[in-house]
Amino acid sequence: MLSQEDKRQLSAKGISEEQIKRQLGQFKTGFPFLRLEGAAAIGRGIVAPTEAERKKYVDAWQQFKAAGKQVVKFVPASGAASRMFKDMFAFADASYSEPSTDFEKKYFDNIEKFAFYDELDAVCRKSCGKGIKELIAAGDYKSVVNGMLRAEGLNYGQLPKGLLLFHNYAEGPRTPMEEHLVEGALYAASNGEAHVHFTVSHEHMDLFKQKVAQKADIYAKKYGIKYDITFSEQKPSTDTIAANPDGTPFRNSDGTLLFRPGGHGALIENLNEISADVIFVKNIDNVVPDRLKADTVEWKQVIAGLLVTLQQRAFDYLRLLDSGKYSHEQIEEIIRFVQQDLCCRKSDIKELEDAELVIYLRNKLNRPMRVCGVVKNVGEPGGGPFLTYNQDGTVSLQILESSQIDKTNKEYMEMFTNGTHFNPVDLVCAVRDYKGQPFDLPKYVDPTTGFISQKSKSGKELQALELPGLWNGAMSDWNTVFVEVPLSTFNPVKTVNDLLRDQHQ
Repeated sequence: MLSQEDKRQLSAKGISEEQIKRQLGQFKTGFPFLRLEGAAAIGRGIVAPTEAERKKYVDAWQQFKAAGKQVVKFVPASGAASRMFKDMFAFADASYSEPSTDFEKKYFDNIEKFAFYDELDAVCRKSCGKGIKELIAAGDYKSVVNGMLRAEGLNYGQLPKGLLLFHNYAEGPRTPMEEHLVEGALYAASNGEAHVHFTVSHEHMDLFKQKVAQKADIYAKKYGIKYDITFSEQKPSTDTIAANPDGTPFRNSDGTLLFRPGGHGALIENLNEISADVIFVKNIDNVVPDRLKADTVEWKQVIAGLLVTLQQRAFDYLRLLDSGKYSHEQIEEIIRFVQQDLCCRKSDIKELEDAELVIYLRNKLNRPMRVCGVVKNVGEPGGGPFLTYNQDGTVSLQILESSQIDKTNKEYMEMFTNGTHFNPVDLVCAVRDYKGQPFDLPKYVDPTTGFISQKSKSGKELQALELPGLWNGAMSDWNTVFVEVPLSTFNPVKTVNDLLRDQHQ
C-alpha cells in the first residue's frame, strides 16, 4: 500500500508505518463512545470551596512557590484568528456593500470601541487616503473590513489570535500574549521569575518571538520579575493521515499523502517536554483587562493550592505503601482518599486480595494529577465534566466533548444538555511523581478517545482524524478534580464582536 516515496515522506515527518496502519484502521473501525455514569455536579465530583478553604489553598500555593518549586504557564497559542472573523470575511465577499446582518451592524456601530481602532484607522488613511469615519460616511464599509483582514492592512484574518489588539489601556492597547505575561507575573512567578511557554504555529513563530521580545521587558520592570519565555511548535510526528471516504489514504494532486494537524491533543508531546513541578494551562483568548484580573488571580491560586495539597497527601500515602508498614485503618484511609477526594471509584474494590489492593492503590495514586476550574453552564461551547467508565472498569472524572457521546443514547444526551457546568480550559497540572521524576505523559493518553471529522480539500471529500484532545482523552488516565470557579474567570473571544463585551472594554 505504501510506496517508497510514501515511506520517505513518513520518515521526514518522524511518523512510523505502524502509526499509519493504526490510523487507517481507526478510519475503518471508528472510535467507541464513552460510557457515562453521569454529569458531575456540586457534591458529585465538583468541589465548591468555602471562603476559609480558599484562603487555606492560596496559602498552600504561596508556600509551595516559596519552597523553590518550578512553575510554568503553558499557553496553546497556535491558532490563527481567521475563525474570529468568519462573519466579516463573509461581508467582504458579499454582493451587498452596506452592513445588513445584526453582526455586521454591531461591528460598525461600535467600531471605535475596538482596541485596534487607531491602528486600523492609520492603515485606512495610508491605503485609501481616508480614515474610518470618512470611509463609513462615504458608504465604503468594505475598505474598512479589508483593512482589518487583508495582508496589506492589519492582516488580522491570518495572524495568530495571540497577537491581535484586545484591550485598551492609557499607555496603549494590549494583545492576549501580553495579558498572559501579566498573569504569569501575578500567580505563576516563583523565585522572582515567571516561566511562560507558548505553543505557536511554524509560520507565526518569528513574528511571535519578535512581539514577545518587544514587550517582555516592559512587564518585567512593571512587576519586578524576570521572564523566562519559551516556545514550541506542534510536532510534525503528531500529524495524522487523511483518508478518502472508503478509508484508503487521501492523496494530493502530486500523489503525496495528505497529512493534517492532529488537533490540540498533539500538544501532550509539547507539555511532556516542559520541565516543571506544576504547569498552568489556559487558552490564549481567555484573558481580561487588569481591572478584572483579581478574580482570575485568586482562583488560579485556589485551584493550584488544592492541587499541591492533594498531591502532598498522595505522596505521603505512596511513601507509606512503599514502607510496607501500614495498618488496616491506614489502607481504609487511602481508599477513602482515592474514592472521595480523587473521585476514582472501583465497584469491586472489596473483592481484591490485600496484595492486589495495594497494587491498585499505588497505580491510582502514582500518576499525573490535575485540578480543573469549571464554570456554571451558560450556553457557551465547551467540554463538560462527567463521571465516566474507564478501560479498567473504574469510574473517574473526565472532561468530555459532545463528539465523545453517543447522540442516539437519549439518557446520555440528557446528561450532556442538562449538565450544570462546563470546562473553560482552566487547568493546573502536577507532572512529577513522589520521587521527583517527571511522568511520561503520553503513557496516560487513552488512544480510543480520538474522533473522525468530515472535511474536504480541492472539492474532494475526506476524513480527518483528531487525536484525543489535550484536556480530554490525552489526560484520561490522570487524577482529576473539578472546582467551581466564578464565571468572571471565563471570557473567551470566539468572534471579533466578543471584544465588545463589557469584560473586554
